[in-house]
Amino acid sequence: FDLPYGGGKGGIVCDPRNMSFHELERLSRGYVRAISQIVGPTKDIPAPDVFTNPQIMAWMMDEYSRIQEFDSPGFITGKPIVLGGSQGRETATARGVTICIEEAAKRKGIRLQEARVIIQGFGNAGSYISKFMKEAGAKVVGISDAYGALYDPAGLDIDYLLDRRDSFGAVTNLFTNTITNQELLEKECDILVPAAISNQITRENADRIQAEIVVEAANGPTTLEATSILAERNVLLVPDVLASSGGVTVSYFEWVQNNQGYYWTAEEVAQKLRHKIVDSFESVFSTAQQHQIDMRLAAYMVGIRKMAEASRFRGWV
Repeated sequence: FDLPYGGGKGGIVCDPRNMSFHELERLSRGYVRAISQIVGPTKDIPAPDVFTNPQIMAWMMDEYSRIQEFDSPGFITGKPIVLGGSQGRETATARGVTICIEEAAKRKGIRLQEARVIIQGFGNAGSYISKFMKEAGAKVVGISDAYGALYDPAGLDIDYLLDRRDSFGAVTNLFTNTITNQELLEKECDILVPAAISNQITRENADRIQAEIVVEAANGPTTLEATSILAERNVLLVPDVLASSGGVTVSYFEWVQNNQGYYWTAEEVAQKLRHKIVDSFESVFSTAQQHQIDMRLAAYMVGIRKMAEASRFRGWV
């Protein structure tokens, strides 16, 4: 993606669903105090992920600015628009996944308007993916959350489910005819989107996945053994490092806008994101075809090739 970032993850072991508003604020600010010496707009830039939202990002930015004694919006991304956030950041991960679904469907000869889609996870990414799939004319036949899953081969009422989900993405607890998350993964569909947690498709169930396309919206939802099994079965798997990169890409856009003090319209952000995703998809897919490998390995090859070239120019190798 040619973003000037390395990589890293950090977080807090807690369940915000069991915390009050003020407890969550104190925890968010305390976390920033703990990491303030190792982060910053030119060091390490936090961004939102599971169970976070623009309010939490705003508290963190405010606490960091208080510690540094000057406003520093570029320290963190995913902020509210009024505090230097970017247009399109809230939907960025889902937009990126949706673009990858469109590109993958073209390669497999699947008409998106007729496709049956299952989305595991109904949080920020999963809920918006379901919305975008419905808008594209696809039939969303399954969704899930932490409590269970819903499946209907005739298609689910996505607008109804979106209207009734809580702030943490839970909605299946309102129904009695639920199945398990694992059962949902093995249901009949054209496109499967794991958008929840890691290690959901494994060597134990990879043979039972019925989708022609798997697009990883979550981090690491498919194990390496399962990736090989799916490849042998000619299932096109779009890896997380490509499919879920819409979020970090628009976080980069937000950081750029913060640094220059000039902000883009929603249309400009969407156009720039699509350009990045489509170009990256084509590069990874063509590499996979050229070397007869899966797209995960191809994505690593593309990335490592760029790192090796940069290291050579800097005289490191």
